[in-house]
Parts: sequence; structure tokens; C-alpha cells
Amino acid sequence: MPISKEAKTLRIGSRDSKLALVQTELVVNKLKQAYPHLDIHIETMKTIGDKILDKAMDKIGDKGLFTKELESALAGQMIDLVVHSLKDMPTQLPPNMQLACITEREDPRDCLIMKLDHKCQRIEDLPAGSVIGTGSVRRVAQLQRLYPHLKFTGVRGNLQTRLAKLDAEDSPYDALVLAVAGIKRVQLESRITQILDQVYYAVGQGALGVEVRCGDEETLRLIGCLNDATARATCLAERELMRVLEGGCSVPIGVRSEWTGSQLRLHAIVVSPDGKQAVEAYGNADMGNLYTEAADERARNLGLHVAQLMRGKGADEILKNIH
Repeated sequence: MPISKEAKTLRIGSRDSKLALVQTELVVNKLKQAYPHLDIHIETMKTIGDKILDKAMDKIGDKGLFTKELESALAGQMIDLVVHSLKDMPTQLPPNMQLACITEREDPRDCLIMKLDHKCQRIEDLPAGSVIGTGSVRRVAQLQRLYPHLKFTGVRGNLQTRLAKLDAEDSPYDALVLAVAGIKRVQLESRITQILDQVYYAVGQGALGVEVRCGDEETLRLIGCLNDATARATCLAERELMRVLEGGCSVPIGVRSEWTGSQLRLHAIVVSPDGKQAVEAYGNADMGNLYTEAADERARNLGLHVAQLMRGKGADEILKNIH
């Protein structure tokens, strides 16, 4: 049941990985600052993406890889809200669910993490045939386009598992490509070898999305403090772009968003998995006052505009061949 004013209890759903729990605690701490007497319980669970580790994400064939079980618990009123990595959230949510809040965004870029004691410090310096571990079709597509002399192979598991695979004596990897945000949140910044500014990042990367049941007004009232207006506008624009292009976390759509005053520029790229074809486009819009309902519409319109530009340049053909 939705929480009551008397009970002062909020049940939050989270994946059970270390990173997911760190991210959920960020939300918990923000809520406790606003409501010191609020009783908060974290309910953890594994998702399909956590359980199936012997297949690449794009081969599993489910856009809700890291969300479905949590959303089922939410629909069944076992929990009141879910904290997601926003990049894992499909743009089409189940009936009666809504993306209520988008938190302040951590650094959205990707980074290179070299094997301990590796002599190279930049991806540009790696010799031909060096092996980069990443499970992201988006990253592989862009990096193959930029560095065709390198090899790319999947690596699954949580953050700590992937780092352990990299550092193992018999590791096949020279380096991994990971999200800066996750590395920073688990306080492993010292492992970052190089920030990959040349790689367009995933839609929503670095932000957290809070999902609730539609109509749960009590929960919606409590969590309003979690919204970050700048991150919300940026990520809504990015998500609308992805929605229109019918992409997901397992297709090679990358973005780069930049603010100049109230102007938001959204730059996007779609690259074929082999890195040989690419379509890019960008658009700008004045977001005006971010603290109004119209701000969401302005952000989505920007995403729609850039998606239409991408379609006009042939992005649909690249994505159709992937699907």
C-alpha cells in the first residue's frame, strides 16, 4: 500500500550490487535530510541482467534487463519506489509507472582503466591487437571506428567482478572501458587511467532515475526533493531522442549534452556495430525556466528535433540492421 503519514515508512527497491546500493544510499541520504524522521527500508533483488552473465547484453533480447523484477515488485505494492541507474531504464515504462525524479548527475563520461602496471597510459598508445573489455555495443561501435587496430571483447559482472577479471594474472584484457560515474561512486577514482572525451556516452549515464506508481501522491510528494532541474532537462532530452529512434541500452546511440547559460545543446551519434557507418546530428534550445512544467516539454522537443535530424541522415537504417 502507499505510505501513510502515520507510518512514515518508505520502501525502496534496489539491485543488490555494491554500486546499486551506494546509489540507493545517495537517495536515502537526500530523503533523510528532508525528512529526518522518515523510516526507510531498502529491499534488494537480482534482475535478469544480474543473473545471466554468460551472454552479451544485446544477445539477451530484453530492454528491461536491469529493471523488470524491480518494476514487478513496484506494481505488486511490495515497494514504494525504485532507484535505477537512469541509463538502464527503457524509455517505454510499464503501464501505471512513471519516471518521477532524476537526480543530480555525476560525470557522464566513459573512462579507460588499464590493467595494473600496464606500461600504456592512453588508449591511443596501445599496440595493435590489444584487448579492451566492454559489454557495451555503443562503446565498441565508437571505439572500433576510432581505433580499428584494437580488439574488443565482452566482460560481464558487477564493477568489482570486472576489475578482478582485468587484474587477474591470466587476464585476456589490457584495459576496460567503464562509466566514470560508477567508478567515482565506489571511490575507485585512482583506477581511472584516461577520461575518454572522444566517446559519446550513454543516454542518462551518470544520473539516477526514481520510478514510482502513477497516482501514488504520497510518495510523489515525499520524493520531489530528489529532482535536479538541470539533470532532468538534459536527460529528458536524451531519453526522447532514444525513444524516437527506438533504441535502448544495447544499441549504439551515444550523446553529449552541454549547457551554455540556459541553452542546452544535444549532440548525438549512431554508429554501426562494426564502426564503419555513423550518423551525427545536434540541436540547441533555450530551456528557459527549468522549474516549470513547460521545461519538460521543451527538453523533449529538443530530443525529438535531434532524432528527426538523425533519421533524415539515415540513422534508422543503421538501427534497423541491428534490430
